[in-house]
Amino acid sequence: MGSAAELTEEELVAWGERVGAAVEVPAVFALRGDLGAGKSTLARAIARGAGVEGPVPSPTFNLLFRYETARAAVHHLDLYRLERPDDVWELGWAELGGGPELVLIEWPERADTHLPSPRWEVRLEELGDPGRRRVELAPVGEPPALPPLPADGGAP
Repeated sequence: MGSAAELTEEELVAWGERVGAAVEVPAVFALRGDLGAGKSTLARAIARGAGVEGPVPSPTFNLLFRYETARAAVHHLDLYRLERPDDVWELGWAELGGGPELVLIEWPERADTHLPSPRWEVRLEELGDPGRRRVELAPVGEPPALPPLPADGGAP
């Protein structure tokens, strides 16, 4: 069952850090949304919650960054620059999500049907109110449980 909430950027970051610290691994997140919707912000927060220290840049040009923590390996992918869905195989795609890993995929639609299951589909949408985002969660298969989204009183 999915859920949704409208969150400030601070609430999004705090929730992402709770996810990174608490979710059972392996866990895969497909982060969807337009430019500026908060995909990288959420990916950084999950990575920090999992124990990543230091900078967590967007992998737009590198496509994939990997971080080792005591809790899990964190794989942060940005597939925006892929030309074809089959290009994911060059990133070690077949091995992702098989062990104690958190896999964070920005622009997952570029992978088309190659997305792993189980996973969490996370749709982010920037709202007209500056700094607020709508966050929608939907499980595919049976991914591990997540900490609940903060209640905002305005989400359905």
